[in-house]
Amino acid sequence: MARSSLVKRLKMRKLHQKNKKQPDKVRDKTKITKNLDENIKNVKELLGEPGDLVVRELIIGGIESRAALIYISGLTDENLINNNILKTIQLNMKQFESDILDKIYQEVIAVTDIKKAEAMDEVSFAILNGGTAFYLDGRETVLLMGTSGGESRAIEQPDSETLIRGPRDGFVENIQTNMALVRRDIKDPNLRFKTHEVGKRSKQKLVVSYVEGIANPDIVNEVNRRLETIDIDYLSDSAFVEQWIEDSFLSPFPQLLDTERPDKVSSDLMQGKIAILVDGTPFVLIAPITIGDSLHSMEDYNQRWFPASLLRILRYLSAFFALFLPSLYIALVSYHPGMIPSTLAYSIAATREGVPFPAAIESIIMAITFEILHEAGIRLPKVIGQTIGIVGGLVIGEAAVSAGIVSPIMVIVTALTAISSFGVPSYSVAITFRMLRFAFMIAASFLGLYGIVLIYIMINIHIVNLKSIGVPYSTPFAPSFVNDWKDLVFRAPVTELKRRPLYLKTKDKKSKDIKPE
Repeated sequence: MARSSLVKRLKMRKLHQKNKKQPDKVRDKTKITKNLDENIKNVKELLGEPGDLVVRELIIGGIESRAALIYISGLTDENLINNNILKTIQLNMKQFESDILDKIYQEVIAVTDIKKAEAMDEVSFAILNGGTAFYLDGRETVLLMGTSGGESRAIEQPDSETLIRGPRDGFVENIQTNMALVRRDIKDPNLRFKTHEVGKRSKQKLVVSYVEGIANPDIVNEVNRRLETIDIDYLSDSAFVEQWIEDSFLSPFPQLLDTERPDKVSSDLMQGKIAILVDGTPFVLIAPITIGDSLHSMEDYNQRWFPASLLRILRYLSAFFALFLPSLYIALVSYHPGMIPSTLAYSIAATREGVPFPAAIESIIMAITFEILHEAGIRLPKVIGQTIGIVGGLVIGEAAVSAGIVSPIMVIVTALTAISSFGVPSYSVAITFRMLRFAFMIAASFLGLYGIVLIYIMINIHIVNLKSIGVPYSTPFAPSFVNDWKDLVFRAPVTELKRRPLYLKTKDKKSKDIKPE
């Protein structure tokens, strides 16, 4: 598995180097001309003459110079264009007689983000990012102004990571807003945001965030190196980045975690981890991670240590049920009935009387039925989906028992397994457990408890060999870091969490505020 990951990484590096040598056919290196009409025509042709392209022509200056503002409606803040750009130019246009472009650049435009450009690729890129281009007839230089805006989703609590106690804000699709949310939590001048451009055609912004002086420079450099190998036209979500830079694409376990919560990202950054923000998606990636991170929630740190530890133990128990409960039922009923207490064994035998299928087939049928209901509930509208999930499960379960297809105890096992799978905080990890559950069920149907133990050993071997951005996935168990066990299954009091995770090899190893509320 490690060898296949290395081969994949070498292929990506060769592909990246090959693409660097080849000219980029997507970018247009056409120079800006002195003729305004020709420049406007070039912009329209380059963008395909879209209906939402706005060209506002005007006359400015004492020498009656023609000019034009070009932007795309819906991507820009039109109030900013009207009040801070167009209005100020019109009010001051009679004062200009010479060096018009420089005077507008230095004295008139009331926009912070403004720069000069001399090539069409810069102009088109700025316009498609919500900027406004200012052309002046007779000049080969264009002013590009940052006017991005338009409609966007408001900051609200993420539906996938709700908390009883904690902040109520969540990331949105605008990367600038997401960066501001992180900066609002971490007011450290050492907080760094390194920008990458990904997508040969979409040219989306990708930002790597870390705290200099805490994060391990080797991990930061490795993340940036892997991101530079990305060769794709468009990123619809941060999941593409996750799949591209992960160590092993054959592993069922996610090697990066995704979150919509700024407090979780800020907390992990202060631990010495790396955050990856992608423009156009509210899901931020966190790396590196370990097997224990998948069962941690921010609510563990927003409660006192004793109830937080009990809740975390309950979460581990839920993960155990989600993985092993159906397979244990199959193994005990089919191969090891002597391990079941006599009274319970008689009760199970009575409920299974008349069921035409063996326990293995019965369990697989119910598991597949639940997965279909779960998937349908997600795809349907929210209100209808909840109704279908609850009513459908009750009706199908009751009908299956009445028809004698499955036993009542099997319905109980399936329901408990389903509820337990929702106790896993990370959706991507929950999907992994759902897949592995079928592997345990199949092994139990052939070999009983021996099959379960065999699959469990194989998974442990895989986890020990798996890495997340070069960090062993099985830490702090193997290699063992006893000090990190204080925040693994149990959560020690905050006063005892005085060191950052040792496995990250952070530069600043101690901290007074490891997990701020």
